[in-house]
Amino acid sequence: MLLLTPVMYAIVEIAGKQYKVSEGRYVDVDQLNLEDGAALNIDQVLLVAGEGAPKIGQPTVSGASVKATVLKSGQDKKIIVYKMKRKKGYRRKQGHRQEFTRIKVDKITA
Repeated sequence: MLLLTPVMYAIVEIAGKQYKVSEGRYVDVDQLNLEDGAALNIDQVLLVAGEGAPKIGQPTVSGASVKATVLKSGQDKKIIVYKMKRKKGYRRKQGHRQEFTRIKVDKITA
């Protein structure tokens, strides 16, 4: 019989967006003005779950924080934005590469 140990995870808010993070995993967030290797402490924790009953914040969980390290900054793959109106000769092609920061979650404290 396979027993799964509960994995501790948290829902955090970074730069106005919500992300689900787990210890030891990395996540790509919108670009932050931090250098590679910098430590990051996130206090906007909306939910902590994994061991026992989940703790849900109103709006944030008091005393909870997530410690993370900045791995790198970069750009995503290029997406093509193409607009066209048939029979009118209207065509517009534009590319976009979103900038991101990859962070690695070191510790979740509740």
